[in-house]
Amino acid sequence: MPRWLRLSLLVFAGLLLAFVLATVITVYLLLQPERFTAMLQTQARGAGLELNLASPASPTLFPHPALDLHGITLNAQGATAPILLAARGKLGLPWRTLFGGPTVISTLQIDSPRVDLDALQAWLASLPTRPGGTPPNIPRIDTGVSINYGSVVRGNQLLLGNVNLDTGRLRSGQAFPLNMSAQTASGNMLQLRLSATPRIRGNALQLDNINLHLSQAGTLLLQLNGTAYWHGAADAAAHLAGKLDHADAGQYAISLALTPADQSNPLLLALKLEGKDAHVDLRLPPLALASWWSKLGAPDNPVLTVPPGSGKIQATKIETGGITIEGLSLQADDSAPAPAGTAATPGAATGKP
Repeated sequence: MPRWLRLSLLVFAGLLLAFVLATVITVYLLLQPERFTAMLQTQARGAGLELNLASPASPTLFPHPALDLHGITLNAQGATAPILLAARGKLGLPWRTLFGGPTVISTLQIDSPRVDLDALQAWLASLPTRPGGTPPNIPRIDTGVSINYGSVVRGNQLLLGNVNLDTGRLRSGQAFPLNMSAQTASGNMLQLRLSATPRIRGNALQLDNINLHLSQAGTLLLQLNGTAYWHGAADAAAHLAGKLDHADAGQYAISLALTPADQSNPLLLALKLEGKDAHVDLRLPPLALASWWSKLGAPDNPVLTVPPGSGKIQATKIETGGITIEGLSLQADDSAPAPAGTAATPGAATGKP
């Protein structure tokens, strides 16, 4: 090979290597962990949350730009109980974001997260209603969200384990699919399929075309369709209707109506259930009900009180947890809550081993 050709190839290889190194260094500088960590923390503070990491986010380039997050803690500002704890997370970023384009998350993956419902409820209750003229923001996720081996707890009580969740892309005006599987504390498997179309309508987040399928271990299937909106805090509404199939009890028509809070009334959920042997018509304040539920069995509140709400329940026969109750009739109102007992016929309640 001629000397001039060898020199040319060496110079070309050197320039190519220098270009590759310069590109890698430039992209790593664009993927500054501190920059994106600060961005995530700023966005969390805007929602009344505090995001902390055990170590700064570390960048990766291949097969696509991403940030690895380690030791994730998310809690409401000023609160000590974390809403979410996770060992590891990963944010995928498109190349255009690195070079000054809009901040877009292409993928979000969280491993072994732990979500505390009490802390989540307290944060949601503290959110203010958005002022007039301020539309909510739908975060855009181009590819989807993946959660592996998560858990949902209430304090120290495990509610759901082995939670696995996958979603499609999240964009305003496009259908958003979600699939989840989990295991209850008693060992029953749950499967959830949900789809909805998020939109901004005026100053509210609107969810159109809600389609929900929830099944438990082949014995229960709940199907609901409807719409919902959220304007911040307890300013929320929903209208859902469908059917409930139970392997032992049969089929029921079910409807849910959520009405927003106002100056004199709390957020209220109206639940109706109609079947061959049962009739349920209840009005429940979800936030107060969640608070009542969280205090059950608490050492500082040992007295069992009547749950908040009003309405009536009539059932020919109920079987749960090895207990059979026949001729159940219960009615309560807001002014004079009914006692925890029922007006069943003497001898109607029997236990089964």
